[in-house]
Amino acid sequence: MHKPWTGNLELKFSKRDLSTQLIYNYALAPWKIQRSLYPEGEEVCHCVLLHTAGGLVGGDRLSAKIHLQPHTQALITTAAASKVYRSSGAESWQNIHIHIDEGANLEWFPQETIAFAESKYRQTTRIELAPDATITMWEIVRFGRTARGEKFLDGHWRSHTEVWRDQSPLWIDRQYLHGNPEMLDSPNGLNAHAIAASFIFVGATVEPELIDRIRATWEQGNYQGKSSVTRSLAGLVCRYCGDSSGDARKWFQQIWQLLRVSYRNRKICVPRVW
Repeated sequence: MHKPWTGNLELKFSKRDLSTQLIYNYALAPWKIQRSLYPEGEEVCHCVLLHTAGGLVGGDRLSAKIHLQPHTQALITTAAASKVYRSSGAESWQNIHIHIDEGANLEWFPQETIAFAESKYRQTTRIELAPDATITMWEIVRFGRTARGEKFLDGHWRSHTEVWRDQSPLWIDRQYLHGNPEMLDSPNGLNAHAIAASFIFVGATVEPELIDRIRATWEQGNYQGKSSVTRSLAGLVCRYCGDSSGDARKWFQQIWQLLRVSYRNRKICVPRVW
């Protein structure tokens, strides 16, 4: 019988001269932290997380706390796709709390998550933003192992994301998908697609002209599936629904490039583990 994992992760970044440094890290299995990387100079610290167990099994509990001190810049990703395995009853759970201090910026880009048929998963993410702080993040979820012809049946997926500043909500997003044929085929569900993905930027006003440019990247990219781009009170949210995680990532990287140039005057730097 599988003994559930209870994994904990803590990361703290600080500004030293012009360099963003990971000054504190703690990982309890199955979390593991690879060494910090600086592929685009000392200002931005790239950090790669690894799940040593390969995926989440029913009953697993993972938590992470991430703190960016003032004026730091960090990019966090994962070494491989995450898997949520079939569960005979217990729900697996992940809770992430991120605190981003004044003038700091986090780019949170985990690789694709694959939710197996009969998996049961819940995740909560709460992000606290100080003035002039921003977060850019994405989530790409494949429902079912489609290469095997598997569909996401008899399971459920719950996701709750909140971004706050000065005790006021900037972005709250709740998602719930129950694995059954009606949800898979309904226009209000996955609309017969296997992938649902979101790209979110929060913390600064996005001008309408940038929204138009992002929409143009979709139209010019000859992508398959459906998309939407919405300007929020303090950022934007882009959605993808289709069958290609490659299309989702490619489009998201185009959005990321536009945002990077607009707000950081810096081109994107794709992590080497991708």
